[in-house]
Amino acid sequence: MPSLSQLIGVKAKPSAGDAPAKRERRKEARPGELLEAALDLFVEKGFAATRSEEVAARAGVSKGTLFLYFPTKEELFKAVVRENISGRFKEWNDEFQTFEGSTPDMVRYCMKVWWERLGATRASGITKLIMSEARNFPELAGFYQQEVIKPGQDLIRRILQRGIDRGEFRVLDLDYAIFSITAPMIYLVMMKHSLGACMPQDHPLDPQRYLTSQVETLLHGLCVRPEDAPNGRAP
Repeated sequence: MPSLSQLIGVKAKPSAGDAPAKRERRKEARPGELLEAALDLFVEKGFAATRSEEVAARAGVSKGTLFLYFPTKEELFKAVVRENISGRFKEWNDEFQTFEGSTPDMVRYCMKVWWERLGATRASGITKLIMSEARNFPELAGFYQQEVIKPGQDLIRRILQRGIDRGEFRVLDLDYAIFSITAPMIYLVMMKHSLGACMPQDHPLDPQRYLTSQVETLLHGLCVRPEDAPNGRAP
């Protein structure tokens, strides 16, 4: 038998148990939406030029809601970095532990996966932002050093040390050898987010081809090996 509210066309109010569930679902979604909006704006405009109210507006919430989750723009930036970069180091270190191939193959895999999971994404623009603005925001520079640069260098050091320990790489100055791997990746990010505008449009940079060339040069060097030289002697 229909209720009185149904007969007169009045919608029943949601039960007390329904409303909180809806609010909780929306509350859980909001931090992710804010981080997405913040990432877009930080990459588009930089840290200094991005205003908190712009982030809130792009996420479709009030400025007060933004500050509920992230009290300052600095905290918002840190959350963006953790969500997109530093929070992934556990995953990458786990892959290092379980990798069964040779160390040269690990280096190839490292650079390929870096491009697929980070370099090719919007989050790679954070690297360009840091390079442009770090000196103006020393607190953020220190945060990025601890959360991204140091863990990244530590992982690359472990990869190179693995190659030395297994007799696959010669003994290296690891403090500086790590830059031989990071430098090509940083250059590719800068080409994507800045220098690419200066490249001839009829000869675009192919990221995968570039990385393959860089890693093979790193692994084999520029000098001809004795077995490859026409007279059997390397220069």
